[in-house]
Amino acid sequence: MTNTLITGGRVLTLDPDRPEAEAVVLSGGRVLAVGERRAMEDLAGAGAERVDAGGGVVMPGLVDTHPHVMHFGILSGGMVDLTDAVDHADIVARIRAKAATTPAGEWIMCTPVGEPHYFIRRNEKDLLERHLPDRWTLDAATAEHPVMIQAWAPRMPNVVAFNSAGLRAVGLSAFIPDKVCDVEIEKTDAGDLTGILRGPVTNYYTYDPFWGQILTKLPPPSMESAAAGTLAEMARFTAQGVTTGYEGHAMEPEHVGLYQHLRAAGALTMRIQATLDVESVIFYPFDPLSEAEFAARLPRLAAQVGDLSDDLLRLDGLTMSPGGPCFSGYFATYEPALDPFGRPTRGTRFLSVEKEEAFVRYCATEGIRANMCLGAFREHDDFLDIAERVVQEHDFRDRHWILQHAITITPAQARRYKDLGFQVTTSAGFAWGKGAMYGERIGEHAWRDLEPLQRLTDQGLELAGGSDWGPKNPWEQIELAQTHRFAGSDHRNDGPDQSLSRLDALRMWTSGAASVLGWDDIGTLAPGKHADVIIVDRDPLACDIDDLRGTRVLRTYLGGEIVHDTEEVTA
Repeated sequence: MTNTLITGGRVLTLDPDRPEAEAVVLSGGRVLAVGERRAMEDLAGAGAERVDAGGGVVMPGLVDTHPHVMHFGILSGGMVDLTDAVDHADIVARIRAKAATTPAGEWIMCTPVGEPHYFIRRNEKDLLERHLPDRWTLDAATAEHPVMIQAWAPRMPNVVAFNSAGLRAVGLSAFIPDKVCDVEIEKTDAGDLTGILRGPVTNYYTYDPFWGQILTKLPPPSMESAAAGTLAEMARFTAQGVTTGYEGHAMEPEHVGLYQHLRAAGALTMRIQATLDVESVIFYPFDPLSEAEFAARLPRLAAQVGDLSDDLLRLDGLTMSPGGPCFSGYFATYEPALDPFGRPTRGTRFLSVEKEEAFVRYCATEGIRANMCLGAFREHDDFLDIAERVVQEHDFRDRHWILQHAITITPAQARRYKDLGFQVTTSAGFAWGKGAMYGERIGEHAWRDLEPLQRLTDQGLELAGGSDWGPKNPWEQIELAQTHRFAGSDHRNDGPDQSLSRLDALRMWTSGAASVLGWDDIGTLAPGKHADVIIVDRDPLACDIDDLRGTRVLRTYLGGEIVHDTEEVTA
């Protein structure tokens, strides 16, 4: 067994027993020791592989506790990537290249233009033409394939584009009205369809009946493209220094099955901990289970969880997600807010309180770690009322259930979660991507309870960080936990209840995340831990806040094996 000795940079361990060191020794996929350079050289031995960090910082691999690695990988797998397209000619060229290798008649699906998933910093309006191409422009790329430029949630209203073959494939013609339900169908002055549709035209978190019927006519991703997309997404994460992901939301058995397939094939390049969602509400069509069907589903799903012996893929706990996002108008508020089309709403409950109580009671009595995905004021209160009743009969506080999102949360609600033994995973990127929208639709008073990270910390709740809808740069998420800046504006929601210290923000992505997941072998560079190590080009604790999000990961180790390398680290 060959040891690996890493020197030539500051070692930031995130281990409170020894926060810093000069060198680290890896052996057999674990951290053998950290300490002074001379002592580590002696321990590693003459035959050790020697790595010079080149003045960078050596630290634990990051843990993203809401990455949607598989979902976003499947979403983009096999598609024509238009995220960085510059104009219509560029789009046509990319689609034409795909058409050359695609059998005639098969769909060609394209990503949206711009930066997923909020599309604030860049979107289709940043094309030279300032809009998506119409069907005649897309026909120049191919007339033999249906083509669609997708719209991705959560942004709503949104916009999609079809070519002529795509319009025919989904059954749209000039006879259709200019607007059906909330979908606007663009036409020329002469009444011809342009191929552009606007409104609730996202690929998920949309339940518009008309758009839903179109969604059912689109092709599902193939197993091949889903696997390839997931592998590509993992590579993007490891290039940013993420070595562990928590897939705790919207995971169906087939998603877990794909991870198991990749694990059996030896293809995982990240550690994954997952839960199963007891009833997914995200994808159309959503037809709620009956109370009896829901009760019967719980033990079937529970039978699949609980194996924590695998070092790369763990399935632990069950998730319930009773509500939806504010962008789509589903956020459960007490006072009416505005939906994407300017209508007043108090949100939507997708899963009944009866199902929620059945879920809480089942997890409490069976000793299952529950995971609640809740972000809105009414959602919190409904759940807390149930949980506080159940905990008196079946005490689950030592199981440290997980609260996901907590996008808005009052001081009283935070205290109640603490009393129930909860831990929290959330994303500072929610304030970044949605803050302005919350102010417009709910009111600026919502900002005082928006992503109050310091408030949660002060209550004693352990915090973990995630990227979710974006930005997908974890270093920017760490910066946002401190600055709470909003995308597309100069506003900063950086009050005393929101902003964390740099160290606490970094802990959300390392030791804190490991604690929330209950995965003791990750999150720090302490002896005996997994050798999940990254080498970065700057000190994340000392660099300027504006430089932090530009952090470059030079090398990423997973269990001592290199899964990302810029070749700027010398061996």
